[in-house]
Amino acid sequence: MQPSPRPPSPPTAALGYALFATRWLQAPLYFGLVVVQGVYVYKFFNELWTLVLRCVTGRATETYVMLSVLKLVDVVMIANLLIMVIVGGYETFVSRIDLQGHRDQPEWFSHVNPNLLKVKLATAIVSISSVHLLQMFVDVQHTSRHSLLWGTTIHMAFILSAAILAYMSGPMLGRAESAHKERHGSHGNLGSHGSHGTDPEPPTATAPQPAPVHAPFHAQIPAQAPPPAAESGAEERVRAAGFPARKLLEDYDEGHPRTFDRDTVARLGKLDFVAARRNVVFIGPPGTGKTHLAVGLGVRACQAGHRVLFATAAEWAARLAAARDAGRLAAELAALDDYAVLVVDEVGYTPFDAETSALFFQLVAHRYERASLIVTGDRPLGRWDEIFGGPSAPAMVDRLAHHADIVRIEGDSYRTRRTTSAWAD
Repeated sequence: MQPSPRPPSPPTAALGYALFATRWLQAPLYFGLVVVQGVYVYKFFNELWTLVLRCVTGRATETYVMLSVLKLVDVVMIANLLIMVIVGGYETFVSRIDLQGHRDQPEWFSHVNPNLLKVKLATAIVSISSVHLLQMFVDVQHTSRHSLLWGTTIHMAFILSAAILAYMSGPMLGRAESAHKERHGSHGNLGSHGSHGTDPEPPTATAPQPAPVHAPFHAQIPAQAPPPAAESGAEERVRAAGFPARKLLEDYDEGHPRTFDRDTVARLGKLDFVAARRNVVFIGPPGTGKTHLAVGLGVRACQAGHRVLFATAAEWAARLAAARDAGRLAAELAALDDYAVLVVDEVGYTPFDAETSALFFQLVAHRYERASLIVTGDRPLGRWDEIFGGPSAPAMVDRLAHHADIVRIEGDSYRTRRTTSAWAD
């Protein structure tokens, strides 16, 4: 066993912090690019106004219109390049922009890293160069052969550079992922949680390579892989959440249930509901994948930087009852505010008496419009009076469903289907 490295001495630590703080010197550079963005907005509308005037007065030839449109496209593409540099560069090299779950967050922004940013910038430059080259060929009568030759050569150089950069970035990302899996291999699958008795779920991919994306539902769920610097923190949050097993939204067998709202689950995968403090309720018979989807959303939230806590309804009942008997129920509910998402699994498998139902009501009421709940159950909310005794069930359902996305899943049990198939064979 190797000895752990000694912590740096105070002068060394102070020097490191000072050097790290110098990243803020780049902030004015990005603000300057924001000004350039405004210049391009002015240039766009100036060019557009000129084009409209010439078209109205009949002085615009077909070639002129085409060249003007290409100029407008060129300006927009350069503006897009600026956005990638401003947002992606600032987030990567200066300070994290924590907008996880924002409804306008682009897909690529969820996993920005230097390699990804360089590849995207290279492809954007190739696109801009393509537009410039097209302008030359459209206006070939006024373009010298010398300009065409060098324009084509420079464009091919851009393409070659982007291809080499993409080729080099791929292995680097692959090696980083392999190293991460080796470091956290023992935590890659948290295993079965015997006390939970969760729904039998569709199997996840077990091959070392990612499962092929071949269905519209999977295509709608953008992967939310965190930046490398945040991976260890995400793994710690996943382990601390207490999931019965590690399930991913991308691994859900969407072909199994007869009825399944793919669009809603794809939207939930963007985590807008966490930022909006909304709830999610999965309703369906046993074995249709409710727990898989709930855990998948929980893992996605952990990767986005949120704290999540998972337990079955019976376990939540025991935890709240113990806090009540110890005279610290209010403190327990307040402590749960540290978790952006609480998962309550298997509602309906065990009926509760009036006192326990009152505890669940306090949990739902305390988190109402304050933080999110993900609940899985085997029967519609209108029948929850069969589960929760006493008068608290209607009030609890009212608060739970007021700001909630309710996903109904219909189908046969996945485990039953596999058993029947094996018996038939």
